[in-house]
Amino acid sequence: MRKEFIKLSILVPLILLLLSFCFPVLYWSFVFVLPLIFIGYNDYFQTRHSIRRIFPILGHFRYLLEMIRPEINQYFIESNQDGVPICREERSLAYQRAKSENDALPFGTQKNVYENGYEWLAHSITPKHVQVDSLRVLIGGTECKQPYSASILNISAMSFGSLSPNAVLALNGGAKEGGFAHNTGEGGISSYHLEHGGDLIWQLGTGYFGCRTEEGKFSAENFKLKVENPVIKMIEIKISQGAKPGHGGLLPAAKLTHEIAEIRGVPLGEDVVSPAAHSAFSTPLELLEFVASLRDLSGGKPVGFKLAIGNRYEFIAICKAMLETGIKPDFITIDGGEGGTGAAPLEFSNRIGEPGVDALIFAHNILKGFSLRADIKLIATGKVTNGFEMIKRLALGADLFYSARGMLLALGCIQALRCHTNHCPTGLATQDSNLYDGLVVSDKRIRVKNFHKNNVASLAHMIGAMGLETPNQLKPWHVKRRIDLTEVRSYDDLYPQVEDGDFIVKNLIPEPYLKDYRFADSKSFNANICSFS
Repeated sequence: MRKEFIKLSILVPLILLLLSFCFPVLYWSFVFVLPLIFIGYNDYFQTRHSIRRIFPILGHFRYLLEMIRPEINQYFIESNQDGVPICREERSLAYQRAKSENDALPFGTQKNVYENGYEWLAHSITPKHVQVDSLRVLIGGTECKQPYSASILNISAMSFGSLSPNAVLALNGGAKEGGFAHNTGEGGISSYHLEHGGDLIWQLGTGYFGCRTEEGKFSAENFKLKVENPVIKMIEIKISQGAKPGHGGLLPAAKLTHEIAEIRGVPLGEDVVSPAAHSAFSTPLELLEFVASLRDLSGGKPVGFKLAIGNRYEFIAICKAMLETGIKPDFITIDGGEGGTGAAPLEFSNRIGEPGVDALIFAHNILKGFSLRADIKLIATGKVTNGFEMIKRLALGADLFYSARGMLLALGCIQALRCHTNHCPTGLATQDSNLYDGLVVSDKRIRVKNFHKNNVASLAHMIGAMGLETPNQLKPWHVKRRIDLTEVRSYDDLYPQVEDGDFIVKNLIPEPYLKDYRFADSKSFNANICSFS
């Protein structure tokens, strides 16, 4: 619409001027046309609002609707608690924090606190003051030579190609200014990831983009050449993602630009396939050998892997392999089945993959049972958009977080749900320059920084209100959930905890994990059914 507006702003006055010679009454039309053109040019050149910049004049209708929407929603459509996948209340909070505006809630909560499933935190009569700067996590086990001090909140994996150049630039610029990390996604490291110098977590998916051979296999030589860049702080092997676990990807040849082909290391004119499974390993033991190899090739940078929990015995098999080999990842990212992506089959998004909270407590318990938890950091992701979502996951074992959709909201996402069409109206999930030119990096990078800063500050305030001084003091019993009108239970009751060394030292396998424990085989991801009697 930007280019079309320039053309129309010239053509329409000229046509009206010519017609006015024949129909003098049309001179009055300039009373309306000229102010509209003035408004349009103001929209075109301003940098604060992407919608108005991309859609001059027309973009104002969106903000007009936004002003009157509370009344429309209240009486005709939806409340602040409605709207999916992220409700209006949480979207508004993200916008307010990105702009560093007042995020106070007037007139009390709009949630039904007596509704089944309502959750809250136990606060203290003796609150503490928690320093925001202290909310960092050192990632790196005994074999790691270059441990990384990560912020407790970071940018989740979103590839260039899925996101526009300006979106990637704004995210990385915000990470640089805010002192947190930016996960590249599996699409490889682009110049847009590097321009601002923000800390990077290089994600390696099944396509090994940026470090692959011509046949699509992992190339140690190409990996070593790129990983030496000092802005790359950690390496993450993507086994699966919550939005479509067990599902590969396809970038059609028609959408493959020369720039994307160069970044990913693939030939032009061919479909780009991300297989469902890795070719660098096929067993738990081989996965850990791959972890050790990447750590060695990177000069000792932290290496971990990301997965959504499916067959539980597969994760237990990896833990058994850790004990056999002595090789441990520096971190594990747990993605929930509710994780987001630009496009996934409906059944995969809705029905495959364990929800994030259940997956997190399972991974935390299994690592504790094998006496591995102290050496491995857990990163949680999946609709982490505010302080409470972080608190409850910290109480269940998370050490730090990724946020994807929250960061997109900070960039101006309006949840138009057009991510997969290349027609994102805010210029985020598109490669159409007519759209992403409206996303002004210098403005949006500040919003990303603000979103991070204000959410971490909110987390610090909440921890302090609970009478705690560090996130490590959070326990499951700090979080309460209403079961019905008369029954309230804590996470401690809902999610029983395994003690360190239960599986090995005490030879105690809790009943919920017993069958999967016996199925698990370090030499195969397949279930060892013969071992179960």
